[in-house]
Amino acid sequence: MTTTYKALHLFCGIGGGALGFQEAREEYRGVVGRIETIVGIDNDPEACEDFEIITGAPSVQMDLFSKGQYVDFHGEEPGTDWNEVKPSDLLDATDGVYPDIVFTSAPCKSFSGLLGKDRAKTRKYRALSKLTIRGIKLTLEAFEDDLPSLILFENVPRITTRGKDLLDKIKKLLKRHGYEVSDGFHDCGSIGGLAQTRKRYLLIARNARKVDSFVYHPPSKPMKAVGDVLESLPIPDGVAGGKMHKVPRLQLKTWIRLALIRPGKDWRDLESVDYEKYGLVPLSTGFKSGTHGTIYKVSRWNEPANTVTGSFRPNNGAICINDPRLGCRPRSGTYGVLAWDQVASTVTGSADVHASTCAVADPRIPRLNESGNWIILSEDGNWHRPLTTLELAALQGFPTSINGRPLELSGKSEQRWRERIGNAVPPAAARAIAETMLRTLLATRQTDWLMSSEEIWVQPIKDELEATRATG
Repeated sequence: MTTTYKALHLFCGIGGGALGFQEAREEYRGVVGRIETIVGIDNDPEACEDFEIITGAPSVQMDLFSKGQYVDFHGEEPGTDWNEVKPSDLLDATDGVYPDIVFTSAPCKSFSGLLGKDRAKTRKYRALSKLTIRGIKLTLEAFEDDLPSLILFENVPRITTRGKDLLDKIKKLLKRHGYEVSDGFHDCGSIGGLAQTRKRYLLIARNARKVDSFVYHPPSKPMKAVGDVLESLPIPDGVAGGKMHKVPRLQLKTWIRLALIRPGKDWRDLESVDYEKYGLVPLSTGFKSGTHGTIYKVSRWNEPANTVTGSFRPNNGAICINDPRLGCRPRSGTYGVLAWDQVASTVTGSADVHASTCAVADPRIPRLNESGNWIILSEDGNWHRPLTTLELAALQGFPTSINGRPLELSGKSEQRWRERIGNAVPPAAARAIAETMLRTLLATRQTDWLMSSEEIWVQPIKDELEATRATG
């Protein structure tokens, strides 16, 4: 027997949360629970396209700003084709279906440490941060006749400081509507068995009138190394990986810096480099001592990576890796290098440095600020390079191919692809959360009291807890 619960995803992005929910399965007393996506809602039309491709579920493009928030964020009045979303619009988006679970992951940019504190306080970013409570209000009003059993609110950990006033309002609002609320932190890498450390904030609201059982923390899983995830992918820049598996073009000085940074270290490692040893002019970064530690971070192939963010270049926080997969055994006569001032050998049909003399000793040394893709082997024998967009998606736990073709997000902007991937909820972590939700909902359906050795995420109200203890 199978019981299906319905989920609505607000600020759905490319669908990491929804995909994880859809993959979740939990069995309780012979009943299998699963989750079906009603719809995903997001303001970004490209994210909505991605959502449908990745999850197979419908999406609706919808700007959830109030008019005042729109003006504060954009600095101008909306056009005549823009309308402020009402609760009824949310109900229309679900075709009148009332969700059992609502998962919301509102924009976190204003709460993130990657955005300066002063800038986060500006009118523009305060408007963005208010989408957190706006989304909850719309949900409660749209489905007030039959409120969801569970509401999950996910964001960055720093929301508890930068967004404390908003969180207090959200909790009070939920409690006025009969929800028991618990919040805290978890590592998506641990609960999802990922190859990255990804600390997140999660608030869980349990509808006390519908759900009287505990909601438990998902069990921890062994984390993977970066190489465990990436070794099945082809070397970057080939045809097999598709357009998202390309190494970004970087300035030569950036490639040199990455080659000099030891695996596991970041830009601060450059301060101790003996540049005379390499015959190099010191490449000062100009960073201050308080600069974020992920800049120029080179992750180890055999360890989990740092958090995948929406950053685009290595010098603003994107992840790099020491890739060991460059070894080969060339046959005699390959890698021939022509002299610049001499006649070349015969040009053959296999014009490849691996097959013939098809390289040249070019005296035109690139300038340090000239961009390109240079492979510089570090002292550890590996290629220290930025991760490709496809590899970032893989570390987040997204499928790297769909219908037999490499994953390809909508649009043409690599920066936008990376931003959407970095903002996504890892599907494996979402699945772990969903399975503990299912366990709670299935137990409630059979009027059972659920027990687990795991930590309790959401506890019953005090009177319920005392009554439970009194009856053993």
